[in-house]
Amino acid sequence: MSVLLGRKAPEFIAPAVLGNGEIVGDFDFAATTKGKYALVFFYPLDFTFVCPSELIALDHRMAKLTELGVEVMAVSVDSHFTHNAWRNTPINDGGIGPVKYTMVGDMSHDICKAYGVESIGGDSYYPAGVAFRASFVIDKSGVVRAQHMNDEPIGRNIDELVRVVEALQFFEENGHVCPAGWQKGDEGMINTPTGVADYLAGNSDKL
Repeated sequence: MSVLLGRKAPEFIAPAVLGNGEIVGDFDFAATTKGKYALVFFYPLDFTFVCPSELIALDHRMAKLTELGVEVMAVSVDSHFTHNAWRNTPINDGGIGPVKYTMVGDMSHDICKAYGVESIGGDSYYPAGVAFRASFVIDKSGVVRAQHMNDEPIGRNIDELVRVVEALQFFEENGHVCPAGWQKGDEGMINTPTGVADYLAGNSDKL
């Protein structure tokens, strides 16, 4: 996976199914996310195995992500029509139901390549050509602030992605960095030698 941390997130225009079920041919990442936080959530394929559990878990956290001001986009190399069919398949029949975020169709694989998450096969569990199980948290200026990737058999923890957004916003609001295990409501750390010492004096046993 390419290291995009601290760099501008690649922009794209692609066909998609919006969270309201509308199918569009020209979903514009830059226009949609301008001045907003964003989560770009790559997954291998529709109608597969680990993927629906992740996408349903992501949908279950949409109220919180929306509250945090995050635009959410799930991306795979399937077509927007296949995305739509999966959305229209009941969960009990192996579908994901009407998820409330945008699902982007990367049939050209250009988006996967731009983010450095296209599998080339080989020793990986991923077949060649699909997207890795990768997530990118992007700030309001369009810069990637976190990127995560799991191997194909290992589903992601969506609560961790929410936590990362909360930590980013905490840092932006008060300048305090977020130590290991930080959760919303915890104190931060002043990033000076004295600040580190003060924090560790009161919190090292909790780490």
